[in-house]
Amino acid sequence: MNFIADIPGLAMTGLGIAAVLFIISSGLSIIFGVSRVYNLSHGSLYMLGAYICYSVVARLPAGPVWFLIGVVAAALFVAVIGVAIEMLIMRRIYDAPHHLQIIATFGIFLVIRDLTSTIWGSTQLLTEPVAGFSSPATIFGQTFPGYYLVMLALSLVIVASLTFVLRRTRWGVLLRAAIEDREMVAALGVNQNLLFTSVFALSAFLAGLAGGLDMLRVSASLDMDINLLIDAFAVVVIGGMGSVLGTAIAALIVGFLSAVGTAYFSELSMALVFITMAIVLLVRPQGLFGKEVGGGMEDVPDEIVLSPAGGPERCFWILAVAALAISPFVLPPYWLTLVNEITIYVFLAWTFYLLAGISGMVSLGHAAFLGIGMYVPAILYSFFGISMLPSLFIAPIAAGLLAIVIGSAAVRLRGIYFGMLTLAFGQILWSIAYQWIDVTNGEIGIIGLWPDDWAADPAVFFLLTLAVCTAGILAMRRLVFSPFGYGLRATRDSRQRSNAIGINVYIQRWVAYSIAGAMAGTSGVLLLYLKGGAFPSYLDLTTSLDIFIMALLGGLQSMNGPIIGAILYQLLKTLLQTQILHWHIFLGLLLIGLALFMPHGISGLAKDISIKWIPRFKRTVRLQTRNDESQQSWVIK
Repeated sequence: MNFIADIPGLAMTGLGIAAVLFIISSGLSIIFGVSRVYNLSHGSLYMLGAYICYSVVARLPAGPVWFLIGVVAAALFVAVIGVAIEMLIMRRIYDAPHHLQIIATFGIFLVIRDLTSTIWGSTQLLTEPVAGFSSPATIFGQTFPGYYLVMLALSLVIVASLTFVLRRTRWGVLLRAAIEDREMVAALGVNQNLLFTSVFALSAFLAGLAGGLDMLRVSASLDMDINLLIDAFAVVVIGGMGSVLGTAIAALIVGFLSAVGTAYFSELSMALVFITMAIVLLVRPQGLFGKEVGGGMEDVPDEIVLSPAGGPERCFWILAVAALAISPFVLPPYWLTLVNEITIYVFLAWTFYLLAGISGMVSLGHAAFLGIGMYVPAILYSFFGISMLPSLFIAPIAAGLLAIVIGSAAVRLRGIYFGMLTLAFGQILWSIAYQWIDVTNGEIGIIGLWPDDWAADPAVFFLLTLAVCTAGILAMRRLVFSPFGYGLRATRDSRQRSNAIGINVYIQRWVAYSIAGAMAGTSGVLLLYLKGGAFPSYLDLTTSLDIFIMALLGGLQSMNGPIIGAILYQLLKTLLQTQILHWHIFLGLLLIGLALFMPHGISGLAKDISIKWIPRFKRTVRLQTRNDESQQSWVIK
C-alpha cells in the first residue's frame, strides 16, 4: 500500500469518524468541565439516540429531510431523558467523591442498556438507506459514502454554534465561568441547579444527535454504548476537559489514527488511540487545550481508625477459613465452583483496596493485571507447553513487572489524571488481546487450560485457591501495619506533609502499585485454571468496574470491606443472572442506591448504626479517635 497516495482516502475516512466523535465528545467535555463528573452513562445516551432514531425514522416518510427531522426528534427525546437523570440522580452526586460518581453513572449505564434490550430486543437494527445521503461522492479521485459529507457538515455547524453560544451569550459566559471556577460562580448567586441541568440537557442532546446520525454509518446494537464511550473519553482527555476547540482537534486526531490503524496496523488499530491518550496524559495531563483540575480520593472523609484484628475478629476469620476448607467435602460441584470463584474475587478486590483505600489511588484499569495473570500462562502453555505449577509463579512476576513499568509513569499523577492513565493502559492491553489473533486467538480467547493432574480434583484446586488467597490477603494486611504501610497512608492523606517529614511519596506509591499488580496477577492465574481459558473480556473496562464496585460495596473504610463486598456482589450477580432475565436493571438500581444512600458501603453503614444505637460502641470510637489523634496516627480517608 502507498501511504502518500492513500492520504486523501484516509483523511476522508478519518473525518467521517471524527465528526461523530466530536459531536458526542463535545457534550461529555462540557459536562465534565462544569460538574467534574465521570459520566459513564454518556455512551448510553448515544445508544438511545440511535435506537430512538430508528423507531422515529421508521414512521416517517422516506427522504433526507425527514431523516434529519427524525434525528433531531430523537436527540430532543434523549435530552428530556438526560434532564430526568440529572434532576433525580446526578444533582445529588456533583459534590461527591469521584468513585461514587463512577458507581452511580455505571448503574445508569446498566439500567439503560437493559431497558433498551427490553424495548428493542438484542438484534442489531439498521435503517433503510437514505436517498441523497447514501449516494457515493468523489473527492480527490477517491469515492466515499455521501453521509460522510453530511456528518462533517453538521459537525462544523455544531462547532460554530457551540463557539457562538459559549462566547456570545450570557449562558455561555456563565458556563465558561463555571468551568474556570465553580465556587466563584456559586458565590455570585448563580442558580447552579438550573445551570447544571441545562448543561446536562445539552450534553444529552449532543449524545442523542450523534447516535441518530451514526445510524447512517452503523447499525444500532447494545454494545455501541461502551465502545464509543471509551473513544469519547480518549477524545476528551487528549483535547482537554471543557475545551470545545480541544475536543474538535482531538476528534480529528483520533479519527485519523483509527483510519490509519485500520488500513496499516490491523492488529494495533484500537491500541493506537489509547497509546496517544497515554502519551498526552504523561506529557500534559490536562490535555492539549485544557486546564488542570483537582479531585480524587483526597476528598473522602475520615471514618474509621484502622487497627490490627483483635482476638474475636481473628477467631471469626479462622473459623471462616476452616469452614471453607471443609466445604469441598459437603458442597455439590456447582456450589464449589461458585465458592472458588468468589474466593478469587475476594482476593482481587483486596488488591484494589490496597490501591484505593490504603494508597488513595483509584485505578480504572486494574483488570489489566488480572488479564496479564491469565494471558501470560495461557500463551506460554500454547507455545511452550508450560504447565500450571510454574505458571503460579510466572503470572505474579509478569503482572508485577508490568505494574512496575506502568506504575513508574502512572503514580506521578493524581486523582482524575491517574484514573484516566490507568484506563488508557488497560485499554491498550485489552486491544492487544482482542486484535493480536495470531497470539491471543482474538475474541475467542485461549481455551483448554485446566489444572495439572495433582490439582485436577475440584476439591484440591479449591484448597489451593483458598491457601493462596488467604496468604495473599494476610500478607497485604501485614503490609498495611508495617512502617511502609503507615508511610503509604501518610502519602495518601497529605503529600506535602509526607515530603516534609522525609517520606518519598513517589517510591511509596510506586511500590504499592507494583505489589497490587502482582497480587492481581496471582488472582488471574487462579481464575485462568478455574475457567479453563483466557478471554479478552477480563481485561476490559467493565471488569475493572466490577472490581471497583466490589471494594466500594463493602466499603473502603474497613479492611473487611472488600471481602464483604466481593462476596455479596458475586452472590447477587449469580442470583440475578439465574433468576431474572433483565437482571442488569436491578443491579444498576442497586449501584445507584449504593452511591446515593450508602456512600461508605456496608461497613460504613454498620459503623453508623453501631454508633447510633450502641452507646458503648460510640464511647469506644470517640475515645479511640481522641487517643489516635494525640498519637498522630493515620486514619482512612
